[in-house]
Amino acid sequence: MNSCWKLAAVVGCALFGSLLISRASSADEPAARERGVWQKHEYSFVFMGFTSTYSCDGLADKLKLLLTAAGARPDSKSQAGACANGFGRPDEFARASLTFYTLAPSGTDTPPGTKQADGVWRPVSIADRSPRELGTGDCELVEQFRDNVLPMFTTRNLDDHTTCVPHQNSGSVIALRFESFTAAPRAAPAQPSGT
Repeated sequence: MNSCWKLAAVVGCALFGSLLISRASSADEPAARERGVWQKHEYSFVFMGFTSTYSCDGLADKLKLLLTAAGARPDSKSQAGACANGFGRPDEFARASLTFYTLAPSGTDTPPGTKQADGVWRPVSIADRSPRELGTGDCELVEQFRDNVLPMFTTRNLDDHTTCVPHQNSGSVIALRFESFTAAPRAAPAQPSGT
């Protein structure tokens, strides 16, 4: 009986090792690149929630964080809107103005001469502490971002289990996953060979 358990342990370790090697090799494979075109978006975001209150500049910072996480171009702008309570003070109707670019796959109807960029499908996970500055208190903000801003991105495989409980943080869960069509990472420049 003891030798049977040893054999099972050896076989289990071998199978586990082969799974790790196959997962590592598939993670190292570069994603297939597709051609895409940048699309400009402008949106006036007004936050209306029950649990958290933001200052206009605080809301703008959180929205910039979400834009970047979702795959918007790095030059995205999120600026505080006109708030009754002024800079740094919570406002019941905090607002921010968003100007950002998203990448959309080029189609057959793309006009000739349109500037294109290489794009890839990148997995995105938005959860408590992912990005790090995001917390459970931001649950309603994530819901509004998902409903009002995320449709401006090119996404697929949306898996949303976000649940926000009004007037309390306990019981709220941020769990939003999707793939976003984003700019392909630039290849590192070739290093000259040493002499």
